[in-house]
Amino acid sequence: MNSPALATDQTSPLNLDRFPRVAMCHQPTAIEAMPRLSAHLGGPELYIKRDDCTGLATGGNKTRKLEFLVGDALAKGADVLVTQGAVQSNHVRQTAAAAAKFGLKCHALLERRVPGTDESYETTGNVFLDRMFGTTIEFRPAGLDMNAEAKAATQKLKEAGHSPYFIPGGGSNEIGALGYAVCAEEIHTQSTDFDWIVLATGSTGTQAGLVSGLHALGNTTPVLGVSVRQPEDIQIKAVHALGQSTADKLGAPALPVKKVLVDDNYVGEGYGIPASSTLEALALAATWEGLLLDPVYSAKGFAGLVGGVRGGKFTEGEKVLFIHTGGSAALFAYEQQLAAVM
Repeated sequence: MNSPALATDQTSPLNLDRFPRVAMCHQPTAIEAMPRLSAHLGGPELYIKRDDCTGLATGGNKTRKLEFLVGDALAKGADVLVTQGAVQSNHVRQTAAAAAKFGLKCHALLERRVPGTDESYETTGNVFLDRMFGTTIEFRPAGLDMNAEAKAATQKLKEAGHSPYFIPGGGSNEIGALGYAVCAEEIHTQSTDFDWIVLATGSTGTQAGLVSGLHALGNTTPVLGVSVRQPEDIQIKAVHALGQSTADKLGAPALPVKKVLVDDNYVGEGYGIPASSTLEALALAATWEGLLLDPVYSAKGFAGLVGGVRGGKFTEGEKVLFIHTGGSAALFAYEQQLAAVM
C-alpha cells in the first residue's frame, strides 16, 4: 500500500493542509486571455482558467477533487476506489488514473444515460481510457440512483474482503469540493479584477467548492454555473446544500443561497446531448482560440458564456473568467455527430 504523498500549502489562507491530500494536480493552472474571441463577440474581455491542464489522464476538474478524496481513501487504508458516472464520464476516467497512480484498484458503474448512441459510444473516448487504467466496469440502465448502486457495489467488495472507498458521482461531496476551494484561492491570488466567473455545473462539486471557497475568502466575485442537466431551481438547491457543507468544513460563515447562480438555458434536449449552442461553442473555441471543449460539460458552459455576452449579461469593460473543466477525451465518442456539423 502506498502512503499518501501529501500536497500541503503552508501559505493557504483557508488552511487546506488540515485535510489529507495527495499530489496529482499541476497547479496553479494558468489564466489566459481570449483576445480573438473577445473581439469577435464584442463586449467584455474574456479569459479562461486552464483546468483542462491539471495533468492527470488528459486533465480536467476532477483532479483537484481527487487530491483530497484519494488522500482520505489512503488515510483510511483503502485498497479499491468505487465510483459511478455516465458512460463517457470524465470523473470516472480521472478516478481510474488516480487509482493506478497510487496502486489502488478501481471499480466503476457507468449509467447508460444518453439515449440513441451506437456501440462505439461504450468503447471509445473515456471508456477506452478507463480500461487502459485497469478499471473494472459494470453498466447500468438510465434512471437509477447511481450513488446507491455504487454504495451497494462498495458493500459487496467489503464483504469479499476488500477495503473499498466510495466516491460519489463527480467526486461531489464536501471532501472533493475542497479541490475547488483550492481553485478559489488560486483565482483570488492570480487576480481580483474579474467581474464574473462562469463554468459548467453538473454534479455540483466544482461550483459548490468554488463558491464556498470564495465566500470564505471574502471574495464577492459572482460565479455563474451553466447547467448541463438539471433545471435551475433543482441545481441551485443542490449546489447550495453542498456549498454549505463545504463552508462548514472550511469553518466559514453560512453561505447565502443568493450566491448560487445557475443558468439552465443551454441544457438542450438533455444530459450528454449536444444542442446547437453546444456545437457552436465547440467551433468558436476551436477556431478562434485553438481550444478543445467537450460536448457534455465544458461546451455547454462555454455556450452560456457566449450567450451571456450576446444577451448583454456580460457587458463592455467587464472581465469574465471561464473555468475550463476539461473533457476533450469524450470528443472521440461523438466523432460522427460532430463531423456532420464542423
